Amino acid sequence: MLTARLEELAAAAERSGAAAPAVARLLEAASVATMQAVALDARTVAAGDTSVAAEKHSPVLADLRDAA
Repeated sequence: MLTARLEELAAAAERSGAAAPAVARLLEAASVATMQAVALDARTVAAGDTSVAAEKHSPVLADLRDAA
């Protein structure tokens, strides 16, 4: 799913007509952020920390993130 989102971002960035270096930086940053998120999730699951998982699925916290 994350790979598909990165591919969608790449396609949208290319369609935008943005300069190639800017698109490359955007995709690199998105890719690094995705890898870090996956690594954090894996560490959280391995540590058995359910508070982070609960936060990710809390409707209130999701609303707060969306409002930010």
